Amino acid sequence: MTETSAMKMASQTRKTARQTWPGRLRGEPAAAAALMIFFVSAATLAGAWYFQLVVGLPPCPLCLEERIPYHIVIPLSLLLAIAALVRAPAKLLTVGFVAIAIAALCNVVLGSYHAGVEWHWWAGPTDCTGPLTDLRAGGSLLSQLQSIHVVRCDEAAWRFLGISLAGYNALISLLLAAIAGCGLSARKPA
Repeated sequence: MTETSAMKMASQTRKTARQTWPGRLRGEPAAAAALMIFFVSAATLAGAWYFQLVVGLPPCPLCLEERIPYHIVIPLSLLLAIAALVRAPAKLLTVGFVAIAIAALCNVVLGSYHAGVEWHWWAGPTDCTGPLTDLRAGGSLLSQLQSIHVVRCDEAAWRFLGISLAGYNALISLLLAAIAGCGLSARKPA
């Protein structure tokens, strides 16, 4: 085999490697970061649904609010991965990663607040931590008491290693913000 044909084969091998998904992702670290955000976010939201539907832990109002950023981050990260793979302008990638980082950091704050409410470090919202105040609204007192089922925000339904689901949400959201920061620094200028 001649040196020229060996160089052609090596070049062809590199082209083929770049055309596979792992090869393309190695060449586009911003797309890899966006896909990682997508999969971590989707797995986290699927885990929340698993705890709700399979394990039987109904979410409190704060838990439901903590899911909102995932509904923003999941489609945005998928679109961002596609944009990075088709070599969209760097400004578009910057805006996308900044939006993901902001949503994730807002969820860090909300998850930390919720975990603090569970540890009774501060008061939570009155709709899920305060006492029942208006029992005169309609019907008899006994029927109202039997029909009320409030999922309390100040009681952790599940803990692992001393950390509640709200605490894990804060940690996962912090990880997502860090990955978005990596994607922001890894993007290539157009």
